[in-house]
Amino acid sequence: MEYIQSKQNQRIKDYRKLHLAKNRKKTGKYLIEGEHLLEEALAYHASIEVVLVTSSYYESHVNDIDPINQSSTEILILSDEVMDSLAFTQHTQGVMALVKKESDKFSNKELIGSHYLLCDGIQDPGNLGTMIRTADAAGFDGVLLAEGCVDLYNDKVIRASQGSLWHLPIYETSNDQLLKAIQTAKLPIYCTAVNQDAEDYRKHIGSKCVLVLGNEGQGVGTYWMKEAEKSVYIPMPGKAESLNVSIAAGILMFAWKQWQGEPNNH
Repeated sequence: MEYIQSKQNQRIKDYRKLHLAKNRKKTGKYLIEGEHLLEEALAYHASIEVVLVTSSYYESHVNDIDPINQSSTEILILSDEVMDSLAFTQHTQGVMALVKKESDKFSNKELIGSHYLLCDGIQDPGNLGTMIRTADAAGFDGVLLAEGCVDLYNDKVIRASQGSLWHLPIYETSNDQLLKAIQTAKLPIYCTAVNQDAEDYRKHIGSKCVLVLGNEGQGVGTYWMKEAEKSVYIPMPGKAESLNVSIAAGILMFAWKQWQGEPNNH
């Protein structure tokens, strides 16, 4: 195990560059932080290349770290100062990891299953991570990231997902490629919208679906609206004008799965 005490160490400088999406895309690697995320990444066989820990963390978790060290994963021990310079959070737990992105998973893959969430231009990382986590919790078969979404490997996305990004398929590609796969799978598209043609979502739950939720400010874009079998809305008896997109996604996904196979007689 190597011990690094300088923030100017070249490896640390390279890892710090991964705070930026362009460098994550260039290298095909990203960082995760925290004990829970490391546990999830290990449990679901994410491609962990390096585990970085402070000396105090290593001493208190030696029985957890040593088995990792005996695998092909490298362990680096960092001084507290170096860890603080690399961490995303102000009060780090003293453990991070360098993870290799999955290869182009969408290439030549069919959509397996009947329920998908499609995120169209979701820009807030907390929202995207929460939507992925909720899709996982609701039992959806996967998440499709259309054009204009925040980087999946943004630290805030990963933390908000609580590890769900490793639990279910997430496909990120062009709108045209996503549409082709959806059409091949014969899945109907339902877009959230507030317009005169939109229907109460409860008329459609129970069917196969690709649920499309759009940008926080603009909603679902015209590309997906024109491909939708139907646009749907969530009735709101209160005075609020709208719902947070991740909340709306949760309501719709749980309703769709809860009534799967049930008659649409609501």
